[in-house]
Amino acid sequence: MLEERLCFSRTKSYIIRSQLSMRTTETLTISLPPAMAKQMERVQKEENRTRSELLREAWRQYFDSRYGAYTPTKTELTSIRKGRAAINRGEFVTLEQAFHELDNPRRKASAKSPRKSSR
Repeated sequence: MLEERLCFSRTKSYIIRSQLSMRTTETLTISLPPAMAKQMERVQKEENRTRSELLREAWRQYFDSRYGAYTPTKTELTSIRKGRAAINRGEFVTLEQAFHELDNPRRKASAKSPRKSSR
């Protein structure tokens, strides 16, 4: 199925054609000014990359700069590494096991002690 959307920006309008299918990617058709298209072609040849690769990288950089990506602290990275090492050693419980543990409290009922009177 082919879907077309007309999009506008401050300086130009363009049509995005996207092919909706069972693919893991979406195909888009875009328009570029001639100078930008030539520059892209030069970079493609220099870096031996496809247009898709270049545009994906450009979009990633745009989104990262605009919306930022979280960078874990050194302490968080250390904890992540320790957690991954524990998982590799088999030191983990499944979600099912965790639910089972939560459903079956281990605390024994203690005998009630007589209350002290405040009179």
